[in-house]
Amino acid sequence: MADPREVREVLADLRAEGEEVDGLVAGLPEAEWGRATPAVGWSIAHQIAHLLWTDERAVRSAVDPEGFAREAQAALTAPETFVDEGAERGARLAPAELLARWRAGRAELLEVLAGRPRGEKLPWYGPPMSVASMATGRLMETWAHGQDVADALGVRRVPTARLRHVARIGVRARGYAYAVHGLTPPAEEFRVELTGPGGEAWVFGPEDAAQRVSGPALDFCLLVTQRAHRDDVSLVAVGADAERWLGIAQSFAGPAGPGRAPGEVVRR
Repeated sequence: MADPREVREVLADLRAEGEEVDGLVAGLPEAEWGRATPAVGWSIAHQIAHLLWTDERAVRSAVDPEGFAREAQAALTAPETFVDEGAERGARLAPAELLARWRAGRAELLEVLAGRPRGEKLPWYGPPMSVASMATGRLMETWAHGQDVADALGVRRVPTARLRHVARIGVRARGYAYAVHGLTPPAEEFRVELTGPGGEAWVFGPEDAAQRVSGPALDFCLLVTQRAHRDDVSLVAVGADAERWLGIAQSFAGPAGPGRAPGEVVRR
């Protein structure tokens, strides 16, 4: 069960992450919202619309779990398209309306999650999630789709300690990444040793694990959110299973995406 302080901290980080991405798009001319991002077929408007759509789904999960469950069941009959359809609907809005709705949705989500009782599990498209896990998942998505916006605009964002939330999901989702590819995950635990933006060490897994991954936290987060190809990150894998995991890693629920091709995104 998550500590109330942990919930408050992740909600504060979720708020900050949303505000950072908001800053990327707040002053964009209307025509720029149609600019293509590295996600095939998705403009900047699609990226923000997806965040709006997912935040709205998270709110419904908390306030109307039965209604959400029915909606999720219907959506999962078309697992390859329902996310794109949600983004497409939002992307048709005028940019000013889309931005206003996303801001309102972010505020509502923070308020709703802050008010949920301790220990509650919220339904989602995968296993049910605690309030802390839901907030962490929303932060991960906000950061990842914000990266698509930044890449489209040629903006280099300064990495923050909030990446620890993204890294933690990436580590915890290892078994899921194997399952999505129809593979059986190795039974043994892995050791992941990352260097945070301020030089701090973020470690996961037993110290004596044979399968190991190490490198910059930013690179790990880009990889597990499929915002960078394995060839374009400075991660070191020790062990065949660790290397295989880095080739299929994903931190998000749903089918494995195509990811990025080698050298597709150049970040200066």
